[in-house]
Amino acid sequence: MTTYSPSLQRLFAVSLSTTLLLCAGSIKAQTPSTADDATVTYPAEYFAQYQPFSVDDMLARIPGINLAQGGGRSQGGPGSGGGRGLGAGGDQVLINGRRIAGKGNEGNQQLSRIPASEVQYIEIIRGTSGDLDVRGGTQVINVVLNEAQSNVSFAYEVNMDMAYDGEMIPGAKLSATGQSGAFNYFLSAEREPRYDFRDGWEVATDTSGLLSETVKRDQITDGWPVNLVANFGYEFSSRDTANLNLSAVRNPVDDTTDRVITTYDAGQLNTRIFENDAQPSDEDTFEIGGDYMHVFENGSRWKTLFIVNENENLSLRSRYKVDGASLARSRDLFLSNYEKNQERIVRSSYIFDVFEDQSVEAGVERAQTILDTSLQLGLLTGGQTDERFGGLTPITDSIGTVEEMRYEYFAIHNWAMNDRMTLETTLLFEDSTISQTGTLANSRDFTFFRPKIDYRFDISPSLQFRGTIEKDVAQLSFRDFTAGVDQSDDEQNSFEGNAALRQEQSWRYEANLEFRLPNDAGVINTNFFYHDLEDLIDNVDVSSGGNILSARGNIGDGERYGFNFNGSLRLSFLNQPNMLLTAGLNMEESTVTDPFLQQERERSIRGGASRYSFSYRHDLPELGNTNYGIRASREFYNDFLVWDIDKTEQYPKDWFWFTWVETQAFGNLIYRFEIRDSGERCRIRTRYQGGTIATGYIQEREDSCSVNGPVYAIKIRGTF
Repeated sequence: MTTYSPSLQRLFAVSLSTTLLLCAGSIKAQTPSTADDATVTYPAEYFAQYQPFSVDDMLARIPGINLAQGGGRSQGGPGSGGGRGLGAGGDQVLINGRRIAGKGNEGNQQLSRIPASEVQYIEIIRGTSGDLDVRGGTQVINVVLNEAQSNVSFAYEVNMDMAYDGEMIPGAKLSATGQSGAFNYFLSAEREPRYDFRDGWEVATDTSGLLSETVKRDQITDGWPVNLVANFGYEFSSRDTANLNLSAVRNPVDDTTDRVITTYDAGQLNTRIFENDAQPSDEDTFEIGGDYMHVFENGSRWKTLFIVNENENLSLRSRYKVDGASLARSRDLFLSNYEKNQERIVRSSYIFDVFEDQSVEAGVERAQTILDTSLQLGLLTGGQTDERFGGLTPITDSIGTVEEMRYEYFAIHNWAMNDRMTLETTLLFEDSTISQTGTLANSRDFTFFRPKIDYRFDISPSLQFRGTIEKDVAQLSFRDFTAGVDQSDDEQNSFEGNAALRQEQSWRYEANLEFRLPNDAGVINTNFFYHDLEDLIDNVDVSSGGNILSARGNIGDGERYGFNFNGSLRLSFLNQPNMLLTAGLNMEESTVTDPFLQQERERSIRGGASRYSFSYRHDLPELGNTNYGIRASREFYNDFLVWDIDKTEQYPKDWFWFTWVETQAFGNLIYRFEIRDSGERCRIRTRYQGGTIATGYIQEREDSCSVNGPVYAIKIRGTF
């Protein structure tokens, strides 16, 4: 039987009581809705007084939009991240009612690039329908663009960031949106440097509390990614449409770290070591996606989507000891890590009406995923050297290829039970083969049956209940199959791979209640969830030959439960309808059995579970379309501990905040000033010696923190 902590019980009670009070009031005040009332439509005229620049700016004025963009989803867990393949879900943003066939080029990523002048209206779709290109979202955003025989518009942005160390970083964006008869297109080019200066420090103490080591760390990450996007669409006839989507990213990064390591003996200064890390990397990504749809005379539809993408990344790490007097450097560590990910996906389905109020989508998806890896580790040991290992002694030379061939056979039945209720049932059968060659070799076959039920009831035009039951199977991370690099631990050069991993599985139960206040005054949403977990993945013991080693592996079953409470309100009751206040509270608890200690604990997480957040926005259209606001959030409540075989790591949390002021002035341009600060990034690491965390003893405790902000930015935007 599940035992909830007293604090979580109280929060459940408060949120449930609040929800019931809201429900009672709304049921009395509102009349029953029709099926069409499940969709909220915002015409372009709704946003006219704000003169927005992009679709993103338009969405920012809609109360509760964070729910449609993911703010109302339940917390993590199997299948919650971005998996391989396409599936029926994915990005909950449609452009002109269609899903953009892409993974790095989805609809949500286009919202800041499409000019607001091109928008006819925006729909927030709260119901389910066989006509939707995506399934399973609490809400779906559909951006409908203007129709014209021939037009083109351009949008641009130039910006400048000032980093924590005073470095000035310029950037620019340019996009074009156009249409010529039956042909439409969207082109975008971005050069947005990713510069980060992080000032860090670390203090290590032994078991008696005496100082054993300090580390002063300065890290600079300097990346210059170039992002190119091209989306094309053509309407051959009223029944045949096709789209082609292209994207490419080139991202060279220079990463340098300077460390001053001071060791102590019985609390007294012993040695001082100067180190320099050079970690250049080069990443190239491209993606080609497309879709074709044909509408038959009886209204049935056949659609096919495809994606081909590739991501190639080579990173090198050279660690040097630096002479404090002469500044001469000598390399004592070399790491080369190469990864190449490839995906080839095709998904085809046929959608037809069984009866007037029922439709079925049936189809198949084929997805091939390939990961090639290569890892070389060289150390200064005095042994025979090799140039492939940076002129050092070879320690590890690991190569591997992991390939998955997966087929999904699916049928989705959508039933409008009446004008207030819908029921969507998904039956999905997955058949896959994962094979691995190289340093580790293995091949395994998997089959899964994954049903899902999605029930929605419009209690009133303003109040909607949603309940879902779903069997979920998470996609395995191929990086866990092969040896890799631990970027977070300077004293651990690499980690082992595990060719025997099994997929995490879960039964997910969720209940959602959404209340929309009259006159667009706001949205209140409550979501409760419970996940019954099987074959959880965490660190496991793979020690051999007296060497204590860990790798990712399956640790057994567990559970996760909690709730999300979100509200977004216009302050009309204070006679300030252009003030928008949004707040959220997400709570999660989880239990698993630790494979080393054999006792119950929370799941290993660095962050992302329980959190509270708020944002405030004030629009002043009469003052040169000025607006300003602030967003802030902080994670709390959970342990934020990561458990490994010979260490534990805890991640204390700090505030993240972001504020801005924006106005329209000279040349009818938009001028925006921003400040952002992610606070301190801290980690408390406890190392064990003489065995594992269960059999050994505590060697030392490392308390580490770093900061990279505040960062200041100015942006100038325009259209022509």
